Amino acid sequence: MYGDEATVRKILTELGDTWAVVGLSNNRQRPAYGVAEVLQRFGKRVVPVHPKAETVHGEQGYASFADIPFDVDVVDVFVNSDLAGPVADEAVAKGAGAVWFQLGVVDEAAYARTRNAGLEMVMDRCPAIEIPRLG
Repeated sequence: MYGDEATVRKILTELGDTWAVVGLSNNRQRPAYGVAEVLQRFGKRVVPVHPKAETVHGEQGYASFADIPFDVDVVDVFVNSDLAGPVADEAVAKGAGAVWFQLGVVDEAAYARTRNAGLEMVMDRCPAIEIPRLG
């Protein structure tokens, strides 16, 4: 397990409410769309990051994580495992507090780099499943 319950709780309740969701577009069939909706219901600001830079759930999108002109607290990653490591590295460089790799997204080297840089990190879990459990 990549991220114990205390880490999950800390990311969801203590590290801030601005979440960049990498891979979020207006495609309602993609898991990112529904997860972002749940995060918003729980008070998170969701910032879409997708090459199309679409506005999603009322929030302006950006073509890349580097294009976001403000601080981000958590980076939620919906890209495949081969692309996820560089996103984690960008999160470290930009000063995010945490990185969250979605279900099925695993990169152990990126996990180690991110944790060694002092960020909290969870892999292979979904915040839309975890946040309602917090009570």
